[in-house]
Amino acid sequence: MAKVPLPEYEGAFLVHFHVGEMSFLPGNGSTEWRAGAKRSLCLFMTLDFSTRKKRPDKGLFYDFLRNSEMSGSSPFKMRLVHLDLKGAPPKVSYLSEVFPLFHALGANGLLLEYEDMFPYEGHLRLLRAKHAYSPPEIKEILHLATLNELEVIPLVQTFGHMEFVLKHEALAHLREVALFPNTLNPHEAESLALVGAMISQVMELHPGARWLHVGCDEVYYLGEGEASRRWLQQEHNTKARLCLSHMKAVACHVLARHPATRPLVWDDMLRAIPEDQLAASGVPQLVEPVLWDYGADLDVHGKALLMEKYRKCGFLRLWAASAFKGATGASQALTPIEHHLRNNVQWLRVAARGPADMLQGIVLTGWQRYDHFSVLCELLPVGIPSLAVCLQSLLHGGFAEDVKARVENFLGISNLETTDFTGYVTGWFGPYHRRRKLIHPVMVQHIQPPALSLLARWSTVVQELEAALRRVFYPDAVEEWLEENVRPSLQRLQALLQDLREAASASPSPQAGRDP
Repeated sequence: MAKVPLPEYEGAFLVHFHVGEMSFLPGNGSTEWRAGAKRSLCLFMTLDFSTRKKRPDKGLFYDFLRNSEMSGSSPFKMRLVHLDLKGAPPKVSYLSEVFPLFHALGANGLLLEYEDMFPYEGHLRLLRAKHAYSPPEIKEILHLATLNELEVIPLVQTFGHMEFVLKHEALAHLREVALFPNTLNPHEAESLALVGAMISQVMELHPGARWLHVGCDEVYYLGEGEASRRWLQQEHNTKARLCLSHMKAVACHVLARHPATRPLVWDDMLRAIPEDQLAASGVPQLVEPVLWDYGADLDVHGKALLMEKYRKCGFLRLWAASAFKGATGASQALTPIEHHLRNNVQWLRVAARGPADMLQGIVLTGWQRYDHFSVLCELLPVGIPSLAVCLQSLLHGGFAEDVKARVENFLGISNLETTDFTGYVTGWFGPYHRRRKLIHPVMVQHIQPPALSLLARWSTVVQELEAALRRVFYPDAVEEWLEENVRPSLQRLQALLQDLREAASASPSPQAGRDP
C-alpha cells in the first residue's frame, strides 16, 4: 500500500462553542425557555488553528488506511466526496489538509462542482467568481487528489441550476423563462454552444477524466417558456421528450469530443418518465444516472424498484447519492450527524436489494447552498465528523460503536460545550417590560452578571472563530457566514444588556407587571 504523507494538521478537527441564546418569549414557564434554548446560536469551527497544534495520531491514521484497504464489505466500489464550491469554497491550502483525511476515512474520489469557481476564459470569463481558482490552482487541486488516490469527477451544470450563468445580462436571453435564471432554453442553438464551451474549458483542465457529471437536476419551469409552449403544441411532444432531447444532445457532445469520458446525470428528471419512452430515447446508452435521496427515512423498496426500472430501460451503470451535510435546511449551521448516518445506512440497504453489479459507486453530497442565490448552510469543516461517520459506515457495510469511537479518536472531537441561561429573562424582562424599561431590582442581579460574562466570552470566541475561518475560506465567505450566523444574535444580546442598563437606572414603577 502506498504511504500517504501525513499533513501538518494545525488544530483540532472539531471545537464546538454552543452558546445558549436568550429566549425573548413571553411568560415565565420552563417550556418557553427550553424552546428558546433549542434555537441556540452555534459558534463553532472544525479547525481552530489557535488552540491546538497537534497532528492526529500516526498509528490511528495508518490504522484507518489499513482498514480501508482490507475492507471488502462495501457494495460501493467508488465513494466520492462532493465538494460544492458555489458557496464558501475552501482555499487550496485547506484542501491539502483534508484530502489525506478523505482518503484515510475511505473515500477514493471527488465530485467537484465548480460552478463560478472555475477559471473560465474568453467570452465565458464573466462566469468567474471574484476568488475563482486560477488554472495553476486547479492543477494543484488535481495533483493533491492524485497524491491521495482520489479520482476527480468534474461537474458542469448544463440544464437546470444555471443561475450562475443566466444571472448575467449578456446571457439572460438564453433563459427558458425570461424572469427566472434557473433553466436553460433547450430550443436555442446558442444554449448548446454555451454548454459545449463550458464543458470544453473544464475538460481541458481535466484531461483523462473517466466521468463528467453534467447535472440536469431540478430543471424548474421546463416547458413554460414561449418556445417550449409552441413546441409542446405539436403532436407527440411532451416535457419528458423535451428533457430527454436536451440530455441526449449534451451527452452526444461530450462523447463526440471525449469518447473515453462517460457523462453522469442526476436522476430526478428521469424518475417519472415511462419505461418505454426512456428506452426508446437512446439516453440510457449515453449516460449513467445518479439516484439521489438525502432522507433519513429513504424508501428502500421504492429505490430498489427504481433501479430495476433503469436496468430494464438499458442503463448499464447506476450511481447512488447520499448526503453528509447541507440537506436538512437552507440555513442549517450545525450538521445533524444522526440524520445523515441513517441516510447512508439506508443506501446500504438499497444496494443490498438492487440489481447486482449495476452500482458503480456512491456520492456523499455536501451541499453548501441550495442554489446560487440562497444563504450558506453548514460549512465544510463543520460537516467533517458527519462525513467521517458516513464514509466509515459505507466502507464497512454498516455502523457500530467501534466505528464511532475510532472516528472520535481520529478526529480529536471534544465534547459539545453548552451554556444555558435560566428563565429569568422570559419571566421578568420580556418584550413588554423591555419596551417600558420595567424590572424588579433584584432581577438585575440575576440577569446582568451572567449576560455580561456571556458577552465577554462570546466576543472572544468570535474573534478566534473569525481568524480560523480566514485560514480556510475567502473573505467574502467569512463575512457572509458571520453576518448570517453570528452577528444577529450577538446584537440581540447587546440590545438586551442596553435595555437592562436603562431599566436598572430608572425608578421602579408601582404598576410594573400590571396592565396600563
